[in-house]
Amino acid sequence: MKQDLIRNVAIIAHVDHGKTTLVDQLFRHSGMFRENQDVSERLMDSMDLERERGITIASKNGSYKYKDHFINIIDTPGHADFGGQVERVLRMADGALLLVDAQEGPMPQTYFVLKKALATGIPIIVVINKIDKPAARCEWVIDQVFDLFVKLNAPDHILDFAVVYASAKEGYALDNLGDTNTDMTPVSEKIVAHIPPPSGSADAPLQMQVNSIDYSPYLGRMGIGKVVNGIFEVNKDIAVARRDGSISPVRISKIFRFEGDQKVPTNTAGVGEIIAVAGLDDVTVGVTFTDPVNPAPLPIIEIDPPTLSMHFIPNDSPFAGKEGKFVTSRHIEERLRKEVLSDVALTYAPLTESTGFQVSGRGELHLSILIEKMRREGYEFQVTRPQVITKEIDGKLMEPYEELTVDVDENYQGAVIEKISNLKGQMLEMATENSMTRLVFKIPTRGLLGFRSEFMTDTKGMGVMNYIFAEYGPHAGDIKNRQNGVLIAKDTCKTVAFALFNLQERGKMFLKPGVDVYKGQIVGEHCRPSDLVVNPAKGKKLTNMRASGSDEAVILTPPVKMTLEDYIAYINDDELVEVTPESIRIRKR
Repeated sequence: MKQDLIRNVAIIAHVDHGKTTLVDQLFRHSGMFRENQDVSERLMDSMDLERERGITIASKNGSYKYKDHFINIIDTPGHADFGGQVERVLRMADGALLLVDAQEGPMPQTYFVLKKALATGIPIIVVINKIDKPAARCEWVIDQVFDLFVKLNAPDHILDFAVVYASAKEGYALDNLGDTNTDMTPVSEKIVAHIPPPSGSADAPLQMQVNSIDYSPYLGRMGIGKVVNGIFEVNKDIAVARRDGSISPVRISKIFRFEGDQKVPTNTAGVGEIIAVAGLDDVTVGVTFTDPVNPAPLPIIEIDPPTLSMHFIPNDSPFAGKEGKFVTSRHIEERLRKEVLSDVALTYAPLTESTGFQVSGRGELHLSILIEKMRREGYEFQVTRPQVITKEIDGKLMEPYEELTVDVDENYQGAVIEKISNLKGQMLEMATENSMTRLVFKIPTRGLLGFRSEFMTDTKGMGVMNYIFAEYGPHAGDIKNRQNGVLIAKDTCKTVAFALFNLQERGKMFLKPGVDVYKGQIVGEHCRPSDLVVNPAKGKKLTNMRASGSDEAVILTPPVKMTLEDYIAYINDDELVEVTPESIRIRKR
């Protein structure tokens, strides 16, 4: 493949601004699929969890042909919790498409991913997406994007960025807003014109750094990266430079090139090609494949440190071992060891006082996705409330702070400001336009744990909140997590409708009738700050006399439905979330 016809492009954006949909359209437009071929939506989101949640969790590679050019696309996650991947995969790109919503403009994660892209010095093409929205305001968005580039100290040659207007959902792009829409050609044209071909020399010693990991049931772990220098060949003796500095000989058994969303085997790969290699079982992110005679390892990838940790402990509840396949701490450790090989932003260490592991990551979502993946694979275990990772700097206790951006109807802004100030948040900015208010706060990460559900209640489900790690700052003191106590089951039993009906006036229920519960399990939220032990199986006393007053119908309010993230955010330090393939329960320690 000719080096000057290759283009390696990363697609970066805030979560839900349409990256994966844009990739779909570029693939369709390139003529990759037959007219009658059934192609699933969001083709690159191959994980079940990604399709369910509509977010990209792991970065993916694909490619398409445009005229004579071969364009490699790297689809990146938009959520800051998975930012560890964005930092790594930008190493493979020679340019980036920055997608921005035509109505919302730049958001916190836009700032985050753009900062990472500017640090690598690659050229950036701005794509204003969703221009078909009735409330689109393209000129305002471009001004905001330019301000963001200036704020991030972008050099002059990057400040003069190219702009494309697109509606990825409708499948068209425009060079200028007044043009007639046809297809996605303007995007491909801009990529070819503004993004340089990969640099590097085929005659130099081999260099290829692994930037992400894939897994194949037949070939095992595969390292994905860009050939920076030299020629990569199957069954040729090469060396691997590991993260600890050691260099050892290896032999690669298979090389794959990305064509469309498929991996196609090839025997050689030249400079600038993005490939997947198989044959090294313990391949990890950051290792460099290099020449054994003249080794030249590439610089190790620096990753932002974790900000949040949780304890993963074996399940010891009365129902332990009934629903899970992998239940011991050895099983949990094996799974965590496998995860950290591909996710460098995640770390774990054994607990010293008890059995289990302290698992640290970049945020609530990062850790809850891991828990959900393990649960679906048959693991059964318990997790504690997330704790922020504090540091001591110059003798002072410091904790992580987030920059929180909130978009709310102006009718609800008072309630939101009051709640956030109680959580030790400080307001930085406030702007109102068209009866919508945008508020920016600096708030301790601890204050945001469990705040999303309260925020949604306060704004009647109409608010939007996004946050991003800002810095370590002085410890903010005590923050109260939950105002109310809980209802705790008195004994192991099966819930009964009559008992739940009578408990309704005591608070909100989490369970419906006919569910098995055990002593110490939390069945609801008390309406007062104290905890209350209750009997959810108390039946009605039956007599052979009928009375019109006492035989009223049992009318149950539907139980509060909570997701895994809701449960993790809800619990206090003396409570646990029990996770099994079939159930999620909460209990007192």
